[in-house]
Amino acid sequence: MADKRDYYEVLELSKGASDEDIKKAYRKLAKKYHPDLNKAPDAADKFKEVQEAYEVLSDPQKKAAYDAYGFAGVDPQQGGFGRGGFGDFSGFSGFSGFGGVDIDDLFGRFMGGGRSTRSNTTGPRKGQDRFMSLNIEFMDAINGTRKTLKLDVDEQCPECMGSGARSKDDIKVCPTCKGTGRVTRMTNMMGMRMQSESACPDCNGTGKKIERVCSKCKGSGYLTKKVEVEVNIPAGIQSGQQLRITGKGYRGVNGGSNGDLYIEVNVRDHKYFIRDGKNILITVPVSALDATLGCKVDVPTVYGDVELTIPAGTQPNQKFRLRGKGVKDAYGGVPGDQYVEVEVVIPSNMTREEKEHYNKLKELEKKQKKTVFEKFKDAFK
Repeated sequence: MADKRDYYEVLELSKGASDEDIKKAYRKLAKKYHPDLNKAPDAADKFKEVQEAYEVLSDPQKKAAYDAYGFAGVDPQQGGFGRGGFGDFSGFSGFSGFGGVDIDDLFGRFMGGGRSTRSNTTGPRKGQDRFMSLNIEFMDAINGTRKTLKLDVDEQCPECMGSGARSKDDIKVCPTCKGTGRVTRMTNMMGMRMQSESACPDCNGTGKKIERVCSKCKGSGYLTKKVEVEVNIPAGIQSGQQLRITGKGYRGVNGGSNGDLYIEVNVRDHKYFIRDGKNILITVPVSALDATLGCKVDVPTVYGDVELTIPAGTQPNQKFRLRGKGVKDAYGGVPGDQYVEVEVVIPSNMTREEKEHYNKLKELEKKQKKTVFEKFKDAFK
């Protein structure tokens, strides 16, 4: 086990993380390393590592065993404590540290009968969630839009309704495990006969044997279909936010429902608009004369042009606010504002006539008052 990383380290968490933190970390890393999204050579291995860590830390009983005993608490090959709580010795369910002996049974023999807390492996289980990214344009994020995604989704076979059998009569109880999905084996230890338990090898833990499989799905219970999924992108969505589409994840087990599809939205940058939360920023150019004398300009907003008054004496990089012209709140709150930053454009190539006018203004400034630079120099005296 020396090559295995700590499960908390795998999920980039500290010990004692909450269930919600564990779930968020799993979704983030599963999306990051999912082979459908990440083509790096080690992505598949890292994805499996994340899955394994989440399987343990998301289960309260396995997590408690791992916190107490490390990998030895959850690894069956080391006598894992994986399936069970800690009350009435049931925390030792599935532990085979004594030659494969189930400690529940051992304590049951000495304490007058043990109780099993093992999960029902023959019941339906929900499939794993699926993750993907979706790139959208800046204005689509501001105003909202709808996107159509084409996906390969495993859907329940309509012929057998997910059973995998040609008919109900073809579903029989597994003769090996008698429908429990588990088999036991006896072990002699210290003069006593002990028993251990594992998944039934004949039915793979389902507890069922199918005599004749469904001709449509070939016994899998599912059919892979290409489907179109309509995704509603709400107005005001930001990069990094996720949308959930129920039932479009990976298929379930033993007739369980599909997992969910999580779509992380990535918003492309705009050429002129910059988003800051619910606010929009834009820089508009005005001439030095317009900044000095004042003017009115039609400023672009995400909802169309708005007339803005630039007062006389406006300074470079001065900002003006357009109330309510920012991003709409996706949850019905107050919309943001748009901030307009003025960029004073100094002419670099002037005509002779323009130079003459500027020189006249310069002479006029000298006659009436000190120049700006002379006032600046006076501050050092």
